[in-house]
Amino acid sequence: MSQDEYRGDMLPGHTDFQLPEPPPVQRVNGRRPIPEKPAAPEPAAAEQPAPEVDVWDQRVADALAFLRRRLAGAYEVDEFGFDRELSEAFFHPVMKVLYRDWFRTEVFGIENVPSEGSGLVVGNHSGTIALDALMLTVALRDKHPLGRHLRLLGADLVFRMPVMSELARAAGATVACNPDAERLMTSGQLVGVFPEGFKGIGKRFADRYKLQRFGRGGFVSAALRTGTPIVPVAIVGAEEIYPILADVKPLARLLGVPYFPITPTFPWLGPLGLVPLPSKWLIEFCPPIPTAHLTEFADDPLVVYNLADQVRETVQATVHELLEKRPDPFGP
Repeated sequence: MSQDEYRGDMLPGHTDFQLPEPPPVQRVNGRRPIPEKPAAPEPAAAEQPAPEVDVWDQRVADALAFLRRRLAGAYEVDEFGFDRELSEAFFHPVMKVLYRDWFRTEVFGIENVPSEGSGLVVGNHSGTIALDALMLTVALRDKHPLGRHLRLLGADLVFRMPVMSELARAAGATVACNPDAERLMTSGQLVGVFPEGFKGIGKRFADRYKLQRFGRGGFVSAALRTGTPIVPVAIVGAEEIYPILADVKPLARLLGVPYFPITPTFPWLGPLGLVPLPSKWLIEFCPPIPTAHLTEFADDPLVVYNLADQVRETVQATVHELLEKRPDPFGP
């Protein structure tokens, strides 16, 4: 079969098929043009690191903002006068210097303090000036996972002093009476009480770490009425900060104070005698004592006294254990 016959037998249109001619090449300056490629999307700009803020500039700005709020009255206090902002911005940072650097405080058993809800923290009292109460509030704020505030119950004398009264209430303290204690615990607060009172902080150095009587057990009654667990706490270190060598009772009566202490530094060194000695502090929170099952016995003197004795014995035994851990009162 000839080529012409082969072409004639093919299907119509096949003989006329031709490949399309390539498009003419455009020359730019005598060269082939570079084929254009779709522009790749520009990568997202990397996030620029935030400019570093000078620490002191930030502190000054925070301080000015704090003063502005204070002057404008844009802060809140609760029904007892507790000023949370002032406490966190001023009281705790100042006390933490003593707590951490001067007394080198170590804390044990913080897991025994309730994470939420009410609790009654009952501790031994000593030290001539009630610094142990302040250090206890700092320990809870510093070591507790939730940084809980401790609402202290203070003696009437504290709230009769013009300046001290306002400072104590702003820091969260209130008068040591059952109605106030029960209201705080009913609202889920952590309350601190020192049943030894002035008998504890005013005792002589020869009687150090010997717990005094716990009064009539009013703190136990308040805990029973509200079903609040009692957390005993032992504090070692406060006895050495102002060792009382003597108590000038006539001068104390003249000044209207429970005692007038004579220490190795006061009044001999004047104002310098008020600087506490740098003793080593240990604080241990004991397992809580539940009271929810004893609410109906809140007015039973036998139950109240027995429970108060149990708390006192627990604190005293723990104090002895801590003293064994701390052979040197002024050690590291």
